[in-house]
Amino acid sequence: MMRKILVNVRGKSVDGRGMMEDGRGMMDDGRTFGRLYPALLLFVLVLSPLALRGQSAIGNLGQFDRRPLHYGIQVGYTQSKFDLAFSENDTLRQTLQGVTSYYAPGFHIAIIGDLRLGSWFNLRLLPGVTLVTRTISYSWENGYLTTHRLAERSRNVESVYGDIPLELKFRAVRWNNFRPYLTAGASYGFDFASLRKNRNQTNQAIVRLQPHDLRYSMGVGFDVFLRYVKFAIEFKMAFGLLDLKVQDPDVYIRSFDNLNSRTFMLSFTFEG
Repeated sequence: MMRKILVNVRGKSVDGRGMMEDGRGMMDDGRTFGRLYPALLLFVLVLSPLALRGQSAIGNLGQFDRRPLHYGIQVGYTQSKFDLAFSENDTLRQTLQGVTSYYAPGFHIAIIGDLRLGSWFNLRLLPGVTLVTRTISYSWENGYLTTHRLAERSRNVESVYGDIPLELKFRAVRWNNFRPYLTAGASYGFDFASLRKNRNQTNQAIVRLQPHDLRYSMGVGFDVFLRYVKFAIEFKMAFGLLDLKVQDPDVYIRSFDNLNSRTFMLSFTFEG
């Protein structure tokens, strides 16, 4: 019987036969998001000197950023996955080569309340709703699949979060109708889908999650001052701080030891 060689990659332990699939997932994640923020931050830093040279050129809505308080709406497209660790249980490792989470699409909508703190900073409250789907992929041993032909190779985990984010927004100097910015903040989310039992509407088993989540986020974007409203495009990453796993005897749940959320968001805001 061939010996299994265990390796540890970024905190995930998989054996030799599971490395290819897990490595492919990490490569996809890295290519898609790993280099996104350095490029976006460089984008902002490059534009800042241009803004300093052109700060006298103010076009539309010249007094907009002097308002002490204003409101808006935000809609966005999300990509979400789990940060998880493969179980250390030796019995499970005899049936399962590895477990991986992949990004899946979702949707976000929120109301914006923006409080001016000074010439450079704003405090933003963005209560909203986020529809999230995440995919967990299971790599079973060939011997286990022979005797368990109905074993699932993947499961989609759906959540409906009511979010209450609080963010600090740093604004660069305005250049004509353009103004880049950075954001950082924290948010609380309640998963309404977690109130379901361990079966969905089609009587299929689901991966249940804890209802509460705390996250921290970092973002970069730019404001565009139109004639009547301020429009913005924003890129943001949010990382969960709490373990969302609900203890369950189901092998699909016992295959990982912890479960944390990770979400990338591309959003569009309209403020007036």
